[in-house]
Amino acid sequence: MSTLNIINKSPFEKRTLDQCLKRIGAGDSVLLIEDASISAVSGTAFTEQLTAAAAQSKLYVLQPDLQARGFNDASLLDSIESVDYEGFVNLVVTHERVHSWL
Repeated sequence: MSTLNIINKSPFEKRTLDQCLKRIGAGDSVLLIEDASISAVSGTAFTEQLTAAAAQSKLYVLQPDLQARGFNDASLLDSIESVDYEGFVNLVVTHERVHSWL
């Protein structure tokens, strides 16, 4: 069963991203939204961890949230795909489960 894991908390303030990445399985996806979107930027303390997670899972970031924080697609890690709101909805309907990490 594939799971879409949605993370919205800043990894610089909460351990949500770390906890999620330790528990995801092959075929799962992670969507970074709101304050979690900043972890998708290349060169942060989370670059290595996210790159390793991308070997078994698909990683996404919500583009409007990334832009609201002053970043664009050019600043993303190569292993992370940006999606718009329509893409967010498509991720939800194509996964069997959705888990929002609080």
